Amino acid sequence: MGILEKIAEIEREISRTQKNKATEYHLGLLKAKLAKYRQQLLEPTGKSAGKGEGFDVMKSGDARVALIGFPSVGKSTLLSTLTSTKSECAAYEFTTLTCIPGVIEYNGAKIQLLDLPGIIEGAAQGKGRGRQVIAVARTADLVVMMLDATKSKIQKELLTAELESVGIRLNKRKPNIYFKQKKGGGISFNSTLPLTKCNEKMVQLILHEWKIFNAEVLFREDCTSDEFVDVILGSRVYMPCLYVYNKIDQISIEEIDRIAREPSSVVVSCNMRLNLDYLLEMVWEYLALVRVYTKKRGAKPDFEDGLILRRGCTAEHVCHVIHRTMVDNFKYGLVWGTSVKYSPQRIGLQHLMNHDDVIQVVKK
Repeated sequence: MGILEKIAEIEREISRTQKNKATEYHLGLLKAKLAKYRQQLLEPTGKSAGKGEGFDVMKSGDARVALIGFPSVGKSTLLSTLTSTKSECAAYEFTTLTCIPGVIEYNGAKIQLLDLPGIIEGAAQGKGRGRQVIAVARTADLVVMMLDATKSKIQKELLTAELESVGIRLNKRKPNIYFKQKKGGGISFNSTLPLTKCNEKMVQLILHEWKIFNAEVLFREDCTSDEFVDVILGSRVYMPCLYVYNKIDQISIEEIDRIAREPSSVVVSCNMRLNLDYLLEMVWEYLALVRVYTKKRGAKPDFEDGLILRRGCTAEHVCHVIHRTMVDNFKYGLVWGTSVKYSPQRIGLQHLMNHDDVIQVVKK
């Protein structure tokens, strides 16, 4: 029996097993086996490993955004509208057969936008060019999931399930669980709070399924058995996702209003160029980018060429971007902007920078 057949059999077993107190350990074990087989499917070993054609594109710009969606939802139209790159658009499915990169210039940042071929059901098992599409998506900083507003609910569920099955967790953060394998001493289990979704017996069963008999486990939050399996694997990718609903010109105003109020959602019409400005604002927000300007002593700030950094960056990060030796020669900085109480304010290396701040670095 192949891996695909084993996966299908376990999925059938999970679907027909009733969820109650008596079956929770059985279900936990099945889910651990399912994760194990899916990992083998994604990372094949032996002669077949390393073969196969990919279409990854060299990372460039300040951030990377992956456009994912079913065929004919408007990904290529969006790429052609937002960037100077022309991606072939047509009324038939699978117009795009490879990865097409474009660059969005917004707020002084160069954001690489990747138009990926349409995903079909079963992409995680390699149907269509699903596995290559998903491999590229894992390298992005943000996933933009394009959905057809006329059939968005089922598309969203199917795409999320495909990405979940290959270890991409959308709009979730990493579980706060400490896990370390040891050479001896058995399994040491502790938690800093009462657990309602998982317990010591479940943890031991899952670890034994993975042939781990010596480990240290500490739950710092109330996590499920699925989240614990993610921690063991260590290959899960947690990334932000923006749900973009296209073709809003084909649905009612009431439906548009309902969709627009859902979390992480933007409604657009690529053909009629509706709401694309707001989409760019949301992409900037979800990428958590900030722009910082530099200033020389006695000169005006360089507003032509700002530095693009991540939210939460400090004056030390700014110095590293300017030149690698600047941190060693740093005496103090002067900052104008919203991150200080008054302008200019004298700051140290650990000062947090805000969007559109101006900094002047004074050397020793």
